Amino acid sequence: MGTRVCSADELVVDQATRVVVEGTPIAVVKDSAGAIHAIGDTCTHGEISLSEGFVEGETLECWAHGSQFSLLTGKPMNLPAYEPVPVYQVELIDGDVYIDPNATKEI
Repeated sequence: MGTRVCSADELVVDQATRVVVEGTPIAVVKDSAGAIHAIGDTCTHGEISLSEGFVEGETLECWAHGSQFSLLTGKPMNLPAYEPVPVYQVELIDGDVYIDPNATKEI
């Protein structure tokens, strides 16, 4: 089990929330279908916090240069970013969101 980061009710649909777990910045997103995703919060292009960006469908867009990252795979969908961000396992336990920064999803 990972670290509790928030309750699922605290997350706003289609808006990213930045959390730091064991020194690792993570962007947590509840999509319009209610699924909760956790990806690395730092854009691989410009060291920008992705949680300050925009959620569109299944992507999180960096506000600085417009690269969109898949919430499912962490892969950039367009340039200028070309390196993926990590995607973390999310556990829901009694309405709380738990993330283990050492447990990335294998894509």
